[in-house]
Amino acid sequence: MMTSESSVSIRNVSKSFGRKAILKNIDLEIQKGEIFGLLGPSGAGKTTLVRELAGLDSPTEGENYVFGEKMPSLKLMKRIGYMAQADALYEDLSAEENLKFFSSLYGMKGKHQNERINELMELMGLSDHLSERVGHFSGGMKRRLSLVISLLHEPEMLILDEPTVGIDPILRKSIWNFFYDLNKKGTTIIITTHVMDEAAKCSRLALMQRGIIVASGTPESLKKETDTETLEQAFLVYGGD
Repeated sequence: MMTSESSVSIRNVSKSFGRKAILKNIDLEIQKGEIFGLLGPSGAGKTTLVRELAGLDSPTEGENYVFGEKMPSLKLMKRIGYMAQADALYEDLSAEENLKFFSSLYGMKGKHQNERINELMELMGLSDHLSERVGHFSGGMKRRLSLVISLLHEPEMLILDEPTVGIDPILRKSIWNFFYDLNKKGTTIIITTHVMDEAAKCSRLALMQRGIIVASGTPESLKKETDTETLEQAFLVYGGD
């Protein structure tokens, strides 16, 4: 049951493609203002689940609710920022042209649009590449640009699928500090990851394996329940590969 404190309510959700079951009877509540991590290996179902929460797909069975609205819902477009695992960028356009196009979809224009673009590009260390064609960007630069796009409209909820893959450790730390600042202002952040030290930064986690949530809780509670010292050891106890 979704409560007034919930941002997300996932109710008995399953997803199949043909005969292949990707998600199996998922039940989960994510509270407002959490940094919530979905931790698991490739193929665990993390991307399928967050695509549903972003309104890009629907479950085969069950229901997903975000801010009390059944997904998918066009009404929530301006309240959610989504960064996909695969970068959805126009490579024949410059970074600035990409950013102005995507920000215009949220009704941004003029001074506010330019200030927001410049602020985020500086944060991601991309200020010197605004006029550069995205097709010339490295993989890590494309990831950073995709993250900028997800943040442009100052969403209430960020859904980030492996957001720091290919980003160097120093910049990753800076990005996480930015996530913490956003979270302190009330932004709910949902992150998929297979990296244990990144998962440890989340306020709560769901451990996923083969389309099932095998455990959920804070990083510390998961270690305590399994009498282990690391999240990796805890995940193995719960049935991880």
